[in-house]
Amino acid sequence: HVQLVESGGGSVQAGGSLRLSCTASGTFFSIYGMAWYRQAPGKQLELVATITTTGSTVSADSVKGRFTMSRDNAKNTVYPRINSLKPEDTAVYYCNAQAVIKTQKLGTPHYSSLEVWGQGTLVTVSS
Repeated sequence: HVQLVESGGGSVQAGGSLRLSCTASGTFFSIYGMAWYRQAPGKQLELVATITTTGSTVSADSVKGRFTMSRDNAKNTVYPRINSLKPEDTAVYYCNAQAVIKTQKLGTPHYSSLEVWGQGTLVTVSS
């Protein structure tokens, strides 16, 4: 069982910044790719950014230049930060991770991938 717990959401005025976090916990072999998505009211889910185990990030055009993300592999935690927030950044932000699950079958290790989602954290930006 793998869980993602997000924190750091809240209300902020336009131009401000917010630092979120997402921590993976539970039983898994490792966490590799992690990502953040967001869903604004009445809109589809949007991929905001991804980060690899080595810390390489790719962000969407909508946040490029305003979004940074770091990763602490020892804590299985990522820390996205959005600067120069705009009202259109208002959304529920979801953490996503690819977990590697290790099992044993007849003494042989087997590895499988599991996609996990967090419960979401609301970010509200007022003008």
